[in-house]
Amino acid sequence: MADSTPQSFANHTRFDPPFHFFLLPLGLLAMILSVIHIIHHPSIASTLLVVLAIGFFVIAGKSRGYSLKVQDRVIRLEERLRLAMLMPEAGRSRIGELTESQLIALRFASDAELPGLAMQALNEGLTNKQIKNAIQSWRGDYFRV
Repeated sequence: MADSTPQSFANHTRFDPPFHFFLLPLGLLAMILSVIHIIHHPSIASTLLVVLAIGFFVIAGKSRGYSLKVQDRVIRLEERLRLAMLMPEAGRSRIGELTESQLIALRFASDAELPGLAMQALNEGLTNKQIKNAIQSWRGDYFRV
């Protein structure tokens, strides 16, 4: 999963080739073909094919969604621990006010700029995109799902 290319705001999004370029197109193709089949040959079997194709697509999407949600929960925990170690005493009591989206964006900030950026996010209500744009020293996350 690790990538050797330095990560930045411009290239931090990631595709998972087996999911994005195989499973999703396969599910979409199966749904399209099963709908065409039921139009030309309506039957119980054709209906079952449509239901199974939709089920496959939903299973693929849900499994990806579950893994991303678990990843977000781990990131949230890691960043709260990191903030507890790096924030000044006065700011630690506000860590719980950061939203999940803000915590996930803050993971890209270096240790040196994390406390200041976290306080700015709290005080100004920065969005995840604004936080990522404000990062000067990008800390790559190479182990994402």
